Parts: sequence; structure tokens; C-alpha cells
Amino acid sequence: MGQVGLAGAFAGLSLFNNTTAVSFDPSTSSLLSRTGEGALTTLGTTNSGGSIDSGCAINGIFYFAGSFSSIGNTSASNIASYTPSSGVFAALGSNGPDGQINSLYCDVSNTQLWVGGHFTSPGSSVAIWDTKSNSWSAPPFKGFSGAAGEVLSITSNSSENSLLFAGSFLTSFASNATALNNTNNPNIPYSPGATPFSSSLVPVPLDGAEILGEPSSSNPQFSNILNILCPAGPDGPGNTWLAANGNGAVITVRDFSSINAYGVRLGNTFQSGYGTTTFSVTSIPDNTVQTLSYVNPSTGQNMTCAASCPLSTDSSILYQDFIFTVPVTLTGMQITLSGWTGAAPGLHMLQLLSSGAFASAISSENTQSCFAPNPSNTTSTGQWTTKDAVTNIPGTLQTVLVSTAAVGTSPSEAPTFTWQPYVSASGQYDVYLVIPGCADFQDCALRTSVQVTVFPGGGTQPWVSTVSQQVQSDTTALVYSGPIVPTSTNFVTTISMMLANNPEGGGQDGQYELVAGNVALVLTSASVTSAVGSGSSASNSTTSSQHGFGFFEWPLSSSASIDATGTIPNTSETSLDMISIDLYNALGATTSTTTSVTAVAQHPSGTVYLGGNFQLISGSTNGVSNIVASKSGSLISLSNNGLNGPVTSIVLSGDELYVGGSFTDTNTASTQGKLQGVAIYDVSSNSWKAMGAGVNGVVTSLALSNGQILVAGNFTEALNSSAASVSAGGLAAWDVNTGSWVNSGGFVVGNMTFVGNGTLPATGQEQTQFVAGSVRTMAEYGASGLVMLFNGGSTGPQVTPMGIQLQGSIANASSPATVTKRQPHIRRGPSAWISHLNIGTLFTRQSTASSSSALPPSPPAPAPALLAGAFWTNVSTSHEVAVIGGNFSFSSSSTTSSAVAIYDPVTSSISALAGAQINGVVRAIYVDQKQQLFVGGEFNLTGTTASGLALYDLSAQQWDTSSMQPLQPSAGSSVVVRSITSTTYKSDAVIVAGSFAQAGSLSCQGICLFDTTLNQWSQLGGGIQGDISSVSYAGNNQEILIAAGSITLSGGSTNVAQYDFANTTWAAVGSGAELPGPVTAVEVNNGNSSSIFAAGRTADGSSPFMMFWDGVSWNNVGSSLQGNTNISQLLMVPLLNTHSANSIIESDRMLMISGALSDSSFGSASSVLFDGSSFIPYMATMTAQGALGSISSLFYSIANFSFTQQQFLATGIVILISIAIAAGVVFLLALIGILWTLLSRRDDRLAKYNTSDDDDDDSVQHRPSSLLEHINAATRTTILGAPSPLNAVGVEKEEAVREASAEPDPFGPDGSNYLRAETPSDAVVGTMAAEEEFSRPAHARYSFDGTGEGELPLTAGLEVEVLDDRDAAWWYTRNPQTGQEGVVPAAYLY
Repeated sequence: MGQVGLAGAFAGLSLFNNTTAVSFDPSTSSLLSRTGEGALTTLGTTNSGGSIDSGCAINGIFYFAGSFSSIGNTSASNIASYTPSSGVFAALGSNGPDGQINSLYCDVSNTQLWVGGHFTSPGSSVAIWDTKSNSWSAPPFKGFSGAAGEVLSITSNSSENSLLFAGSFLTSFASNATALNNTNNPNIPYSPGATPFSSSLVPVPLDGAEILGEPSSSNPQFSNILNILCPAGPDGPGNTWLAANGNGAVITVRDFSSINAYGVRLGNTFQSGYGTTTFSVTSIPDNTVQTLSYVNPSTGQNMTCAASCPLSTDSSILYQDFIFTVPVTLTGMQITLSGWTGAAPGLHMLQLLSSGAFASAISSENTQSCFAPNPSNTTSTGQWTTKDAVTNIPGTLQTVLVSTAAVGTSPSEAPTFTWQPYVSASGQYDVYLVIPGCADFQDCALRTSVQVTVFPGGGTQPWVSTVSQQVQSDTTALVYSGPIVPTSTNFVTTISMMLANNPEGGGQDGQYELVAGNVALVLTSASVTSAVGSGSSASNSTTSSQHGFGFFEWPLSSSASIDATGTIPNTSETSLDMISIDLYNALGATTSTTTSVTAVAQHPSGTVYLGGNFQLISGSTNGVSNIVASKSGSLISLSNNGLNGPVTSIVLSGDELYVGGSFTDTNTASTQGKLQGVAIYDVSSNSWKAMGAGVNGVVTSLALSNGQILVAGNFTEALNSSAASVSAGGLAAWDVNTGSWVNSGGFVVGNMTFVGNGTLPATGQEQTQFVAGSVRTMAEYGASGLVMLFNGGSTGPQVTPMGIQLQGSIANASSPATVTKRQPHIRRGPSAWISHLNIGTLFTRQSTASSSSALPPSPPAPAPALLAGAFWTNVSTSHEVAVIGGNFSFSSSSTTSSAVAIYDPVTSSISALAGAQINGVVRAIYVDQKQQLFVGGEFNLTGTTASGLALYDLSAQQWDTSSMQPLQPSAGSSVVVRSITSTTYKSDAVIVAGSFAQAGSLSCQGICLFDTTLNQWSQLGGGIQGDISSVSYAGNNQEILIAAGSITLSGGSTNVAQYDFANTTWAAVGSGAELPGPVTAVEVNNGNSSSIFAAGRTADGSSPFMMFWDGVSWNNVGSSLQGNTNISQLLMVPLLNTHSANSIIESDRMLMISGALSDSSFGSASSVLFDGSSFIPYMATMTAQGALGSISSLFYSIANFSFTQQQFLATGIVILISIAIAAGVVFLLALIGILWTLLSRRDDRLAKYNTSDDDDDDSVQHRPSSLLEHINAATRTTILGAPSPLNAVGVEKEEAVREASAEPDPFGPDGSNYLRAETPSDAVVGTMAAEEEFSRPAHARYSFDGTGEGELPLTAGLEVEVLDDRDAAWWYTRNPQTGQEGVVPAAYLY
């Protein structure tokens, strides 16, 4: 059938299967699985009152938690697992959490499940489940207490190497009042010649400096001066430098850049016969001999020296540190070795000590210092370029970085720069920012002010200051003074610079310039204690302890064991733990059980975003509500001071932060209420963006998967920016790429509490999810009235819902009470014939005077509803798209359109028809081979006279208002078109049916033919009276039209009638009295006019019916249908697997019955399959409100669809013939006579001949229609082995028949006076007795494939011999060239 679309008035659709139907109790919580395409399946439900709030997966097992005592049939306390491969629920051991669980985190690498909530055991609000040992344990930090004492969120940092806990709890970081640095720095080798102060100074890397030692030893193992900068081993060859024998020496170091130095570190050599005894240090470029202070290693006393400083010759002294009186800015130094022992002086170690620590803006200058585990580092945002600056030291250049920002740019959008200096040891430091003067750059007009934030660690609040860069000459600005914690794997001191909140100056050409140079940390004291207290930013006040709220970081690699319910030691404090202290202070040091942090996300830049239920009242974030960020060690407000309601969930996708909760706008109402429940915060622009217009309720959970943000909560609609809504009963999907609400793939109505990713998908598959909440109703697939069906599903067809969400109608067509309407029945293309044994019944005209009852009103189709569709190949994209119509609207290209659209299943996109808009409801769609789109229904086309029917040129993309005269209604009613079809019998004809009186000026009630070549309407025969609801076709070339509805022919009610295109006559199908009322849907079984199904409602409208026409009479096959059933469409569909054949429907197909159906055997459904004996529920649909939906039509893309060519002889006949052969000819004759008596009344029909009888003879309703031709074609050579001569019996009778024909068939066979056998007995007897065979010549008008059993292939023009022409449709012939015999269509010969 090609592409198959299923349209209707539904928001959700499910396939029936063999499992027990699921009913939902809203007092429970249901766990649903969701495929990558969005289809939903129920897995299990909790006990009444239970809830599921969180979940995650480890190694193919999904863990979920909340507050429940059972899931499915499994007892489980608040947490359980589900294994998708086996479909089994399981409890997680014993001694698990004894209270509600709010959050889960799956540590896949360690196969551990971290659990957070409100419980006391096995840990306080936190517990760990080890999936390997299947055991519970408390966390290594015991848990949390204070405030509400619960954890609401567990997530990882951006590097996934630590966990971030959030909730409502308090933390306390203690002061132990002990010195952090009362001994030498443990990061460097110990020496009695150093002090705690000097060992804290980071050596300056001299890798790029020019270093000369003159005169140098002639021994190559001791002549390389560079070996002593950071010796790789003990004093000796390759690690020691010696001067030339008998000479003093001078070591000159030139770095050609500005260095802030505090002293030198010298280690003597103890090689035999060598050693230095005295030296001096001269700074470059000022040539000043520096006064040095040092510790006498022998006495421990502090000493000073200048021109002749002693260097110990004690081999136990690894090195000595000599400190300048004050830090000195220099570019190099000269060390004179003036005294020595033995042959010459020498050194094992030489280092220039910095003022404390340092970092350059130029990455290449941040090389690793001796004894340092890592170098200083920098990070930045924005574009930074290099500039060379002249320093205040002659002959030196300093390279800096500069960046520009447009005047008016907010600080969050402007470039930023962060230095991360390596700090060797704790101490009191002064931190300076080096600012090159603008005079030398000639860029003073560009300069402005910057905000600098220093995060020193150790519990100290960040120091925030504003620094002007509008300085004429080189300047150092103090940006911090106080304690600093040394660099470790868990903490690095940061100095961050950004544009000031109120930048000074007006800029130049609309631009500001920011300059990043060096930072220098000057150690002022190495004697500090570990604790400094809380306080506001830019303050160094101290207390004995610090409190934090709602946030805690725990490194996954930590082996520490602490008690976070009490006092947390400083050794376990991380850099991000400062967030909790900042929050506590910003809350005014007061909290309540309702104040909480519920969601956390860290951006790769390091910024941490925190959402929850809080109001900040202190510090720089005063006035911020419900969401805040921590950047560079301090809290910062998001634009518009956050949101006006609590935040429940945060998901980060690139630079977009998706936020869910119970808010409607920012704190300053900057979006006019467009942030309802969900919002996007753009990290790069520091601005809020709407997700359409949000949702109409509270959001509880967000998840990122397959390029979509999945939104779960308690809402019923997702709102678009135009305020038009789409149905979303607790679960919605936002497409990240298109920035729009899309079909979530499934359908649910309920209060959903959780959505999250499931187990890892298989290769090539999309990520699956799990959804949980209180479900009122659910469907496997969610769609706005359209799904696509494909073969290949394991338990049924593959279903792909329409990828976009339609909206409600923007206009409603009037529906006068005098007009009845019905969903359209669309059929495209011809159908091949299936052989049947029953004889074609003659359709007699009705002569009764009764009139038909009115069509029943159309079932409700609340918008959005799709009522019709047709496929069309879009030549511009080569995509086969669906043209859909119904009662809906949608937004496309900033405009809202309604009732008709083009949907591309490949791109999941929808587009409107250009030009005027339809106002009303579309009920029929048809596309012809000329790219003309016929649109029918109950509507008017704005600005035109079209009513109920309009023509659109798909090639020109415009409405064609001139080619087709409009339809006209009867007085007091309106036009309703319910069916638009075509027939292969007339290639340029389009049949339009419904409720109307005229086409243009032509009287044409209910059904009319439009010639697409002549652009002209014409009536079918003499026409009918009444209204048409559905049209189908019979005949191997669709030469017979079957119309159904409320029809009157010749004054009599028939409700199903046939029109013969060949003789242009109407006839009733059976007796009108056998149909209990008007027909709303009709279907011909693969073109067989003796196999017709009709459905409708009784004349009084009280009950439905479904009838089957077997060629003789109408028979009730729908007696079990209940009163509220409405059938919209009947359609024969093929099967992949066969069913047991019966007298009504063949084994390779079933009748698909669609609408809103109710039956005592299956309950309610929207589509069922009928196999001829029983109803099989196939699909169920529901509306957005959870009520029963309906299916209007199934449409497909292959216009010439037909069932597989069948053999002429049914199995039963083949068996009978086999028996006849065995029993002999006599028995055969008797058998044929019996069969003929039962199945044919030809002589009686001829005696009762009327016009309609002849019409039936000429129709090609069977292949062939007479049992005689079956036997002739299949048994002549099999049984008798010779051609059959024909008797001259009944010539007069046959001639009488032909003479009585009122309208001879123009395509009928010639030679009507040919002699034919009247009965099977005649034929057989004549075959055995005659001495010669009678035949006549004929020629093939058309080619015929003749692939069926008993058929003879023809080529156009071929001469054949007609051996038997008794059947009006099929003649038995012989090819004289080959001798082959078989049946051919009579109309193919002349």
C-alpha cells in the first residue's frame, strides 16, 4: 500500500495486544518506558499514595526511587530496580533508606548508587547502594542535618569527578586555630638554611633566561651552568657547576622581563677541592648590591650581609635562602663568587625566589617552577590578542593581552580573564594586579575600569574590588590582602577580571579595552591560622567558624572520612564549598525548612547555577530569587534578578540553561508572562528566553535526550508564542535545534513527577527514557490526529506519529441543522479482481415510494482533528508528503493557518498552502496526476465563491478559482463534500460526493463528475436524490461506482447504489428494505461487486449496523456493535499472515473498520479488524482530555493497490474436481449438475430478464463470473484432453436477451449470435459427442497479461478463435498460432 497514513480526532493512539488492558488509578504512581521515538509503555504502578521522583541507570539496570511500598507485584521500600531485558522489578536489599528518597545519582565508573532524601538510616539524608556487593552503607561524610535535613538533588560537576549535593541542610566549617605553616614548606626539600617564610616563595622559572657562568671549568661534566637551576640529582657530575681553577667567578642572569623577586637560593658544592665561601648579589638593571637576610644554620640566628655574604660549607646544608630587605623589581641579577675553598668556587643549586607567587597572562611564560607540581595557569572568555608594553625598567618589554567590548555590554557578556597562580604554601599575601600604562600604548581613551575577584580559599570570603585601568604609567593595584590556601588537587587560588558593573569612561569608537598583564602575590607572613570567618565580599573579617546552606561538594576520589552533620575540617573543604557559605550569608544567616536548593548544574567554564526556593537578602545578590550563579568564587545574579517562583529542575545544553518550576516570569516581569513553568537562560548573553510561552502548569522534572528537552509536570498544554496551545498532558518535548514544541511521541494525561534517561541504547539506537507520575490515561503513541504506519513491528505495524503538534481551530464552519455530514471516505486507484464462486447478482431497481432517512450527524471531531489525507510527491524536494485536512490550526513562518496543510514525514515539518485561508472543516482530500489538489468539506475559502470544494494548483502553489464552478447547496443548507475519488475507467474524471444540489448551473444532487481536461461538470447518468457519505469502486477497471449514504432512486430508498460508467445507469444494490438506515461507510472487497460491506446507523439513529452484500442479499455482520458506535470508514487491508478463510472474507485480508467503536466482545476501540466471522480490536485512540477518540480514515500512497493475484479455482472446487476424475465422467456430470443447480439460476434469470440484468452481464465483476467458464477453462484439457465443441442450444433465447438490451455495451464483444452451450451438461455432452468444433475469429483490442490460472495472454491485434462466449465478461478462446486456450476479458476482443 506504500506509505500509509491514519487520521482521526485523537491525541493518543495505542495498538491492542494480547496483554491485559491497563487501567490507571491516579492515586498510584506509574512507571512508563519511553522509546527513542517517544512511544510509551506501562511497566508497573506503585501502591496507592506512592510516588516516583527520581531515577538513573547502571549497567543495563534502571534504579528508581520516591515514596512507595510496592511496585507492580514487588514489595519495595522507597527504592527499586527494573531490568528492561527481563522486565523484572526487584527490591534493593534490606536496611535501605527509612524515608522518602528525592534524588539518585548513578556512579557508573564505581558501580555505586548515591541516594539522597529525607531519612536517617543508613546515613543522614544520604546513602550508598553498592551494586557489586548488593549492600547499603552511609556516605564517607555521614550525611547532613539542619534546616529541613533533606537532600533534593545529587549531580556531578562538569568534570564528573565530584558530586554536588543540594537541598535544605546546614554545613559548618571549623577553625582549629593552629598554624598552617609553622614549619618549612613540605613541597620542597628541607634544609636548615631555609625558614618557613623563604620556603614558601615559589622560585622564578629561568628556562628562557640568558645565564652565563664565567670563567667556567674545563671539565664538561661541571661546565653547564643550567644544570644547577633545578638539579636533577645530588651534588655531582651533571648537577653541579664549577668555576675555572684558581679564579673567582661571576654568574649573570638576564631575563629581559620584569620580575618581582624576594631573594636567591644557593646550594654549595661539596665536590672534593671545590666550594664557595663568600658571594654577593647585584640586581640588574639598577646595579645595586642587595642587602640579604638569612638564618645562620649553625646558630639559627637571623643574620644580614651585603658585599661578602657567607655560604655554608657544611655538607648537611642542602641550600640556604637569602632574602632581600623588600621585594625588588628587576630583570636579572649578577652573583659574584668572591671566596672559595680548594681550587675554585662552585654551586650545586641556584634559584631566584619570587615575592611569593605569580602568574602571567601569556601562557608561554607560565612555565613550571622548580619543586612545583604544576605551573600557573590562565583561562579566559572572549577574544584576547597580544600587545607589547614598555615597562618602567629600561630596555625591557612586557607582553600583555587585550580584548575589547562594546560600550553598553553587560559584564556577563564581556570578555573575562582568570589567573590561577601556583601557590606553594599558606600565608598572608598581598595580591597585586599589574596594569601597564596607557600612555605608551596611546589607548587611554579605550581604557575603562574592571572588577577583580580574588578567591583565596581557606573559608575566606572572596575579595571583590573595582580597578581603573585608565593609568598613564605602569601601576600595580592591590586587589587582595589576607590569607591564601596553597594549591592542591582540590583547590587553586583564582584572580578573575571582568568588565566593571559601571565601567568608567566613554570608550573609543563605541569600544572599551580590557588589559590583562601579570599578577604578583607578595608573601607578607608565613604564620597564619586555618580559619577565617564569614563576612561580606570585599571583607577580611574573621570568626572562629563558618556556616553554609544547601550545597556541598564531595570529590569521588576522596578517601577522607568526616562527619558533615557536625564540623567539617578545613582539609576537606573544596573550592566549591564556598558556595554554601555565600548562600548562607546571602540568606541573611537565617534559613527555614521551606528554603531549599533543588537543582544544580555546572557550566564547563566553572560557573555553578543553583535553583530552588529562596530569597537572597544580603550582599551583592540582594533581591535575587530562586536561581543564582556562583562564578569565580562569588555569587552573581542572573539577569532580572532571577525568577518569580521556585525552581525544581535544571538541565544544561551547551550555553543554554533549561529551567523548570512553578514560575511565570523573571523577578522584574521582563517577558510579559512568557516563562510559564519553563525558561531558557542564555549563558553567553546573560538573558532569559521563552520556550514558546511555557506550559499551563507546574514543571517537576527536565531531561535532555536525542536533541530534545523533555518536560514533565502537572500541566495539560504546551503554549506557543502566539498563545495557541498544543495538547501535552503532563509530558512535553521541546526541540533544541528548531526552538519549538514538538510531538513527544507518546501520549499521557496525568501529573508526571519524573523524566530521565534510561539504560544505554544499543549501537545505532536512540536513547530511551523512563517517565513516572500519577497517570489518569495513557496511549502508546501521541499525535495530533495523524500517524504513519509501516510494516516491520514485532507485534504489529511500526507507528510513527506526526512530528509536530497541531492546535485548535481558528475558525469553525457553520453546520446548519438541515445538513448532515460524515467523515470522508477516500479511495484512490483501481483494484484487481479476486475470484469468487458466487454468481453475480442482478441489481434490480427499486420501485417503492419510500424515501431515505437523513444521514446521521457527523461524530464530534474537536480540534485538533485530522479527517482526511492524501499522499503527493513534492517535485521540489522529491519527498512523498501527506496533504492533510480536518479541523485544526498550526503556526508556520510566523502565520497561523487552518484546516489544510502539507506534512513532510521525512523532515517532520508542516507548511501551509499559499494564498487564501480555509474557514471551516476539511473532510476530503484528493490529488490527481496533474498536481491538482481537490479539497472538500464544510467551509468557505476567504475571498472566493468556493463553498465546500476548492481546487489548488500544487505546481504553481496557488488556488485555482477559475477552472471549477462552485457547488451550490439546497435551499436552507450548506455544501458538504465528504468524498473525492477517481476511477481508472475515466482517467480525467474526479468524482465529488456529499450534500449539494448543483455544480455551477448544472443540477447534480449529491454526486457529480468533474472533467479535469475540459474543466466541466457532468451528471452521472440520470442522477440520484439524497446525500452521499462514501464512494467505492467495482470492476477490474473500476467501471462500476458504488455510492452509499441516504439515497433515493426512482422514488425508492436504497442507501447503496451502483453506477455503471459503461451504460451510464444507476441501479440499487439489493433491496433497500434490507438496510436498516442510512449508510456512512461502504467498501467493495477488491472490486468484487458481490462482496460489499456497508455500515451506518438505523433510521431512528438509535443503533449502528454493518451489513454484507454477498451478491444476493444484505446480511447483518455487526450485530454485536453497541449503540454509541459510529463507523467512519471501511477498508480492506492486506495481511502479512493469513487467517482462516470463510465465505465472507479471503484469508489474505481483513476489513478494517474505523471510527468510534464499541462492542460487547472487545469494549471500546477506534479501529477493529473483521475477518468475516469476528471482530479483532486493532487500535484505540483518545482525545487530549482522555476521552475515547476516533479514527476517520486510513489513506495510502499506491494508487493502483490490489491484493495478490489469486488462482481461479478455490481450494474446495479443486478438491471436488479431483474427486470427479477418480469417480469417472458420469459422477462428474452429476456433480456439475448439482453445483449448477445450487449456484446458478441462469434460465430463471433469463425468463425474468430486465434492463438491470443485462447491465450485470456486461460488467466485469468476476474473473470469470460463471462456474461454467471456470470448468471450461480449467478442466477441458485436464479431464477430457480435447477442445470443446459447442452445441447450438438456446440460440433464440440468447438473441432475445441481446435484443432486449436498452443500451448495448459499446465495448461489448461482436458476434452475439454465436452458438453457446446453455448448461454444463450441454457443454460436456457436446464435447464428447460432437464430431467438429464450432468457433469464430476475433481480434485483441488490447494486450492482456494472462498470468492467472486458465487465462490466455493477448497482444494487441492478435487474431484468436472464440470457442465460448456465454459469459458476458470472460470468453473462452484459443490462440491458433500456439494452440493454447484460456479465458480473456470479453471487452478486450472485437
